[in-house]
Amino acid sequence: MADTGTVLAFDYGLKRIGVAVGQTLTGTANPLRILPARDGVPNWQDIGALLEEWQPALVLIGLPLNMDGTESDMSRRARKFSARIHGRFGAKVALVDERLSTFEARERLGQDPDKRRTQGLDAVAAVTICEDWLRNTHD
Repeated sequence: MADTGTVLAFDYGLKRIGVAVGQTLTGTANPLRILPARDGVPNWQDIGALLEEWQPALVLIGLPLNMDGTESDMSRRARKFSARIHGRFGAKVALVDERLSTFEARERLGQDPDKRRTQGLDAVAAVTICEDWLRNTHD
């Protein structure tokens, strides 16, 4: 296991960015908060404050791929977000395939997929991204 300690996970979106914190020792994650974004751009001071508070060994960014594994415009935006976190804050960053993370988050929250978003959905999606990485990296 290369990365030990705390990890922060981000579920990147154009209007909201879900944030979760995970622990490699326990293999668990918890939702932290949802950051507002304007066309995918967060308040960078909020990101900096989270990094300062949690001092993560690694930052995980959900990479939204199409079901066939190809990239989309959102994939490119998530990569850019990842590069900015690394460039602005010097954080070690990894991209995580996030296919079906929102679906899984809706299931965890008991939300009908055809209904409007449940409050907290984006942070729970970040939890699923983090836990998926923890399972796949530490098996």
